[in-house]
Amino acid sequence: MTDKLFDVCGIGNAIVDVLSHCELDFIDRMSLNKGTMTLIDAARAEELYNAMGPAVEVSGGSCGNTIAGLASLGGKGAYFGKVGNDQLGGIFRHDMRASGVHFETASAASATPTARCMIFVTPDAERTMNTYLGACVELTPDDIDAAIVSRSKVTYMEGYLWDPPLAKQAFLKAANIAHGAGREISLSLSDPFCVQRYLAEFQDLVKNHVDILFANEHEITALWETSDFDAAVKATREHCSLAAITRSAKGSVIVSENQVIEVPAWPVKQVVDVTGAGDLYAAGFLYGYTQGREHADSARIASLAAGEVISHFGARPETPLSELLLQQVG
Repeated sequence: MTDKLFDVCGIGNAIVDVLSHCELDFIDRMSLNKGTMTLIDAARAEELYNAMGPAVEVSGGSCGNTIAGLASLGGKGAYFGKVGNDQLGGIFRHDMRASGVHFETASAASATPTARCMIFVTPDAERTMNTYLGACVELTPDDIDAAIVSRSKVTYMEGYLWDPPLAKQAFLKAANIAHGAGREISLSLSDPFCVQRYLAEFQDLVKNHVDILFANEHEITALWETSDFDAAVKATREHCSLAAITRSAKGSVIVSENQVIEVPAWPVKQVVDVTGAGDLYAAGFLYGYTQGREHADSARIASLAAGEVISHFGARPETPLSELLLQQVG
């Protein structure tokens, strides 16, 4: 068999982001949950789209952002995700391939439209996300290419995917293939909403199946049912081989059984939009990890990638991260 073909293959919700600036009173007026992700139906999606101001449409989705970021760093990435047979689906497929990502998942056979996430960015740079999953939920185990998974160093899944039953089965299939081939599994907790919704299942995944965990401080404390960050770190060390925990301006903490490493956030002149910060952090860390770098070095690359994406509007890099990596990290 050909040696490692991909650094990371990702499994996620293929979503087109619709980003718009808004004032704080809009958040209240539309009864939005500021700073979080909320799942919505088609009617609510249409209501919010009609109410939002001028918007920018870009390919997104948490895992999609991560794999695109990995490619921007020079890594080799593959992606599994379901889009509809429509204009937005075509946009998503084009953007992934143009970024250098291997993306061959067939479009949905049904008439279900491509998923979209309305992202409202307030003056404090916080993002409030409302997601209509659309064709995302039609990803099935049959969409997982065993050859790609077995030839990827790491298989990465976003926690948002842990909702549709067939998508869940798709990830479990990929996890079994990866571990059977001696590869590793990585999970992003994605959002406290996801953690609280599937707490027991996520705890089991982290304890028994996941090799590399990504979370922010709100997600990791929710996972271990504590309000104390230090207690959450202690629990993570006991149950997880390797975890990268982000803390916004406080930087990040890399947790393993033998050590805890604190890495500062990358300095940014102005924070414009924090959409995708965690996704690009995961991209940078996985890039460093799959290239054999030390954990602290991988975390610095992760901070650089996150710093780039929060310095502009949108959840994917505007400047090739490989260039920044050469200039800033080496």
